Amino acid sequence: MTALVPRLFGDLSDLFDDRPMFAGHAIRIEDLLTDEQYQIRAELPGLDPEKDIQVSIDNGVLSIHAERREQEKGRSRSEFRYGMFTRAVRLPGNADVSAIHADYDKGVLEVTVPLKASEAAAKQIPVKAK
Repeated sequence: MTALVPRLFGDLSDLFDDRPMFAGHAIRIEDLLTDEQYQIRAELPGLDPEKDIQVSIDNGVLSIHAERREQEKGRSRSEFRYGMFTRAVRLPGNADVSAIHADYDKGVLEVTVPLKASEAAAKQIPVKAK
C-alpha cells in the first residue's frame, strides 16, 4: 500500500518544474542519527564533486547544492533532470560543525556530522535553607 502512493503521485512534481517559484529539484536523501554522529547520504549520480556539488552550513542548517549541466549531443530524447538541485537539513543541536566531512563515491554524497556528548537534559539544583 505504501508503494502505491508514490506511484500515484510521483509525477505531480513534474507539473511545477517550469514554474520559477518551484525552480530547482529536491535532492533525495537518507539519514541516520546515532549517539556519535548524524549521517546524511544524498543521491547525486553523474556529477563531478569538485565542480558540481557544494556543501555549506549556516545557523545550524546543512545545505547541499548541486548542478547538472545539459550537454548537447544531438539526442532526440532525455529523461535526465538537469539544472539546480538543492536540499537543506537542520542539524541536531549538539552537532560539532568544526568536524563535519563529506565524501562522494559512486554517485552518493555522504556527509558525516560528529555529535558532541550531550549534557544531561535535566539537572537538579539543591535548595538550601537560610
